[in-house]
Amino acid sequence: MEQVSILEFRRHTEAIIRKVQQGKRLIVTYRGKPVMRLEPIDAPRITPDDPFYTLNQLADVDGGSLTNQEIDKIVYTG
Repeated sequence: MEQVSILEFRRHTEAIIRKVQQGKRLIVTYRGKPVMRLEPIDAPRITPDDPFYTLNQLADVDGGSLTNQEIDKIVYTG
């Protein structure tokens, strides 16, 4: 894995970020020792059945509103 020093990272931040966006993984070193890894983050795969997209339907049920806890229970536990 390619290494880049903190100094190089400071001087060439934008170029290094572009490399990471293109899929490259890098080790950042401080005084010659590895201190962190830079790697791309996978884009989340959101599907139409994600509970977030049904929040508007949960807001008013049978004339009564759901509490935040009730909505959280539906969204996070199914």
